[in-house]
Amino acid sequence: MRVLLTRLSALGDIVHTWPLADALTRSESPVELAWVVEEPFLPLVSAHPGVTRAIPVATRRWRRAPFAASTRREISEARRLLREFAPEVALDPQGLYKSAVWGWLSGAPERVGLARELRREALSGLCYTRTVAPPPGLRHVIDLNFSLAESLGRAAPYGASPDGTFLLRGSSPWEGRAAVALLPGTGGKGKAWPAESFTALARQTADRGLPVTVVWGPGQRALAESIVGRAGSGVALAPPTSLLELAALLARCAVVVGGDTGPVHLAASLGVPTVAVFVATDPERNGPRGPRVRVVTAARTGATGGRARSGAAGEASVAEVLDALMGALREAGHVAH
Repeated sequence: MRVLLTRLSALGDIVHTWPLADALTRSESPVELAWVVEEPFLPLVSAHPGVTRAIPVATRRWRRAPFAASTRREISEARRLLREFAPEVALDPQGLYKSAVWGWLSGAPERVGLARELRREALSGLCYTRTVAPPPGLRHVIDLNFSLAESLGRAAPYGASPDGTFLLRGSSPWEGRAAVALLPGTGGKGKAWPAESFTALARQTADRGLPVTVVWGPGQRALAESIVGRAGSGVALAPPTSLLELAALLARCAVVVGGDTGPVHLAASLGVPTVAVFVATDPERNGPRGPRVRVVTAARTGATGGRARSGAAGEASVAEVLDALMGALREAGHVAH
């Protein structure tokens, strides 16, 4: 069976879709799997052992120049690759029209999406031939995605965690003292733990003799530099990284601390001790999953309508996060009990 999977972005959402790809391809009768993804995140998909073909698109860039010759050419090439793959089924866990339309463009006779109450846009339903929902009581996006695999007769390992260790193949082993990595940036307004809280956490962690590295992504360098500058000695700025370099950097850390941001989900999938601080998104739906994850939350639970935003229910204190950080370090054997 040839299956098309569409999850265009972003980093954390792609990490949360890896278990669905695993469920489709790790079975006695594996499928051929093509995955449509935004071009910046292509390395997270093309390296996946179950993906037969990764098809990059550039919807954000195309919207800026919809009538350009290059845009028409690239869209035509994406459609050609879809038709060449000729999927029998298209699955859309993203639940947006911009993702669902690729299943329709592929010509797949069967196009499956999540039930209306579980996705963000009703318009996406125009591209589906049917919709599905998981068993009652399941709320995490990973488990919602599994219902798509179950609709094809595949086992749905509800409760499973992403495994991103395939990204580390070929990376060199770390031969230095592991640092505590702080990730102060997020991809959405209102989702970030305050910069002054990260600064205090960095200073108090460094005061305990633990090296701290502040990691940053596109558009976040100034924020990271301000935290490093105010936190004082023992706190360093991470170098710029590609996605694969970021995975290698996080895998070498003693513990990773951040908000609801893609690199936190990536770190958790690599088995790195991870502390996630949620201030406005529902961790029951979008929290990181992994073997060594701790969540400090000040957010409400019960997000609905396919959205992770639930709003704040309080504040996450520096003391709470520091306690979770030290607990993660002790559990991993990095500090004495």
